[in-house]
Amino acid sequence: MSSVRCSVVIPTYQRLPLLNRCLDALSQQTLSTDAFEVIVVDDGNQLAVAEAIMAFCRRTGIQTHYLGQRTRRGPAAARNRGWLSARAPIVAFTDDDCLPQPDWLSAALAQFDQGVTVVTGRLQMPLPDQPTYHDRTTAFLETAEFITANCFCRKSALDQVGGFEESFAIAWREDSDLQFKLLQAGHVPSPCPEAVVIHPMRPAPWYAPLRDERKNQYDALLFKRHPQLFRQRIPAYRGLVVRYYATVLGGTVGVLGLLLGHTATALAGWGSWLILGGWLVAERWPAEPTQARIRQTVLTALATPFLSIYWRLYGAIKYRVAYF
Repeated sequence: MSSVRCSVVIPTYQRLPLLNRCLDALSQQTLSTDAFEVIVVDDGNQLAVAEAIMAFCRRTGIQTHYLGQRTRRGPAAARNRGWLSARAPIVAFTDDDCLPQPDWLSAALAQFDQGVTVVTGRLQMPLPDQPTYHDRTTAFLETAEFITANCFCRKSALDQVGGFEESFAIAWREDSDLQFKLLQAGHVPSPCPEAVVIHPMRPAPWYAPLRDERKNQYDALLFKRHPQLFRQRIPAYRGLVVRYYATVLGGTVGVLGLLLGHTATALAGWGSWLILGGWLVAERWPAEPTQARIRQTVLTALATPFLSIYWRLYGAIKYRVAYF
């Protein structure tokens, strides 16, 4: 009979240096090395990653398995392949850019000894000395109820709910979808603040907030699949989204007023756009303003509402759902 109590599943894609750091952190676990296995699912199907996994297994003695995806299918599909191949009754999920702390596995497994089926650990995202707006918003992940960077499920529970929904093709809302399915099946996550994963804040390009707006299309999919739980559990952005709609509406009214020759309408539209846009700029103002940072802040703040609404409407049309 296998002595493996827990299978750790890590999806990865072209981030070998980060993956190596994650694996090194796992090698420091206080749990006996023969009590857990590591399954790395490589969405990039790279030989270098496979070789690194083999070297890690030889060096540490930890049972480590490499699964290469022939085509890139996203983290949800990668995690599904990982947990389906797991030998242990309990599956732990983390990401390749995370650092599980030494007591991570032992603390969570102690919770399962009490009869729970799902455990959520604590995520820490230390901010740099001078965090950007993108850093501050990314750090909100620390407050997430359920996140795949640090969660544990009995394999039987994953079997019951069908694992991850692979329509979530990027790392956004696939964890909330799994959480909602588990809740609907009666599996209430048990918090375990002693199971800590550190998620270092990585430098991001100035345009990262604009690039990340494409994630909003998956809010529509999550709402379509779980409308009631979406309204209950995803309320945080509603106020901001209302401001985005108002900003886009103001800009649109300003343009239409100008084209139609209605000066008062144009001034009202542009005036509201200017006030709301200035509000967004002020919220994102850099701690140490330079000319370059000011330009980048103004550009991202003014462009964000239009991109955000575009991707929300794109998702609503793609998934055929009216949501807010």
